[in-house]
Amino acid sequence: KSSVQTIGEEQIQNPYTELLVLKGHQDIVRFLVQIDDYRFASAGDDGIIFLWDAQTGEQLLGLHGHTQKITAIASFSSSNASEENEHLILTASADRTVIVWDCSSGRQVQKVSCFHSTVKCLTVLQRLDVWLSGGSDLCVWNRKLDLLCKTSHLTDAGINALVELPKNCVAAAVGKELIIFRLIPSNDGSEGWNILEVKRLVDHQDNILSLVSVNDFTFVTGSHVGELIVWDALDWTKQALECNFWDSSVHPDAQPEIKLTQSPNETSVQHLTSDEECVFAAVGKGIYVYNLQMKRVIACQRAAHDSSVLHIEKLPNRQLISCSEDGSVRIWELREKQQLPAEPVPTGFFNMWGFGRANKQANQAAKKMQESTPMYFLELVGDLIGHSSAVQMFLYFGELGLATCSADHLIILWKDGERESRLRSLTLFQKLAQNGDLQLKF
Repeated sequence: KSSVQTIGEEQIQNPYTELLVLKGHQDIVRFLVQIDDYRFASAGDDGIIFLWDAQTGEQLLGLHGHTQKITAIASFSSSNASEENEHLILTASADRTVIVWDCSSGRQVQKVSCFHSTVKCLTVLQRLDVWLSGGSDLCVWNRKLDLLCKTSHLTDAGINALVELPKNCVAAAVGKELIIFRLIPSNDGSEGWNILEVKRLVDHQDNILSLVSVNDFTFVTGSHVGELIVWDALDWTKQALECNFWDSSVHPDAQPEIKLTQSPNETSVQHLTSDEECVFAAVGKGIYVYNLQMKRVIACQRAAHDSSVLHIEKLPNRQLISCSEDGSVRIWELREKQQLPAEPVPTGFFNMWGFGRANKQANQAAKKMQESTPMYFLELVGDLIGHSSAVQMFLYFGELGLATCSADHLIILWKDGERESRLRSLTLFQKLAQNGDLQLKF
């Protein structure tokens, strides 16, 4: 029997009671990227990019230009005030090309085929108005995909993740190493761009799989063997290390020998997200909440799913969403545990010798510490069953709902059933009023 929690058929706190199934892809759908408030793009192993309306589920455009699977995608909104809010997306493929697409017309703005290896990640530096592509080297491009500068060949394995840092710096994950680069833009906005390697950090014991920027002062990395490192984003020093995700003293439900039986896949930090207070880590089949101030895990769900958790996001409220290789999408709520009152210290004979006073002081100190460090737990409040295969990732659109993509070739739009019902009723009411079929009495 699965060790994963179940919440039964009645999901009172789960608003997503309606779904739209979007068909178009012919292979695994791996990527979703938001374009604006109501549009998003999907891409995957069939090499096609589709643009969708998040409200209606309508397929707006199909973008054909790659001959192999998509390996990275990013969206880019125009920051030029003179332009009419231009929306672009950038796609990289295993065919060793990168294409810039216009989201309004679907046309190719530019295509580049000069790569020596597959581009694995793309990052937009909105402030500098440039793109970065990471593969066997790191390249800096302008909006039209003119190459501004690039590094020399780094490694055959290549860069698999990038994150923007302050002071025109970026951190690149290259195997076990974290390389810090500084971009030096030209003064006149044309020639003379440069990219310098300024530091190599070799604190991880295995390949770095995930990177996340918390704020201007902090970023976090996660590795294949379950290491989570908190870094200072300004001087790149290590602030904290967490690798005891299965420590029985931290998590009473864990068995002491559990660490010996963990395979690398069960300890792998697959994805990270954060808010100002905490980092939320998808580790193996579990979800862990790491508090940055306390420098420790404050809540966890070791068996959040039956298989590896692939993607996790924090919602504006105290909720999290996670998706997994087991085909499920789950909503969790971070809740505070009710603290048990400290036991009173017995009085009696030992008070004569001061033992009682000492015990009382120790007890009060323990009680004060207990009160100042609240404990939390993750409660399952929603279970979205719709996909028949691994759910790769999702996008949260607020009141428009949730979009998920999967290895079953499908995209599902999950909707708030009550909201959609109200909207339909309002539309019908307005239509009847316009046709004169409804007698309005005041």
